Amino acid sequence: MNRDSNAYTITYASVMVVLVAVLLAFTSESLRSYQKKNEADDKRQQILRSVKVSVSGNETERKYKELIKESFLVNDKGERITGDAFAVDAAKMFSENTYPVFVAHIDGGTKYVLAMHGMGLWGPVWGYISVNEDKNTVFGTDFSHQGETPGLGAEIATSKFSAQFPGKHIFLENEFKSIAVVKPGKTAQGQDYVDGISGGTITSNAVDQMIRNSLKHYVGFLNAKK
Repeated sequence: MNRDSNAYTITYASVMVVLVAVLLAFTSESLRSYQKKNEADDKRQQILRSVKVSVSGNETERKYKELIKESFLVNDKGERITGDAFAVDAAKMFSENTYPVFVAHIDGGTKYVLAMHGMGLWGPVWGYISVNEDKNTVFGTDFSHQGETPGLGAEIATSKFSAQFPGKHIFLENEFKSIAVVKPGKTAQGQDYVDGISGGTITSNAVDQMIRNSLKHYVGFLNAKK
């Protein structure tokens, strides 16, 4: 074939595109198992951080199995339903009416870890909140985000923000109140609250809504056998 012809150029380019596509597909498939493990470990770390346990990557799975003794799904009536709690996509739990619960044993006590999901300024925000055996008092939290502004909304993922939640109550006088996220210096009447992020008002409001919208679906579970 004449290397100076248009046919040669088109054929060469087509072959290279196919070869590159095959190599990329092979690489992606080869790395898929590692990607899934990393995603699973990241989720385990988030759950563990919600019960105040931080571990390095190679210790994550072992520590998770040591502390998380049970997990299950509930519907918004608090009834247990079949399914894998760990496999649930938190973004779909509202539409599918499947809410994961992870049971942790910390220092001889039982903690219930609940999933949360919402929308922030630039994308999804999510997290986990753990409560004590009374199913009311917060033990710990962990928050994550996809693309909130560094130094502003992204501060929800810091330990400083999460450290405000322990000891707060989801119910007051047996009525569901959630936990408010308010502008620093402000208060919330009739419910426990924490300070939002200075300069990150939209993200703070999103977290406030995420907590309320997520926890209200767990009320049936939290009220069961209290």
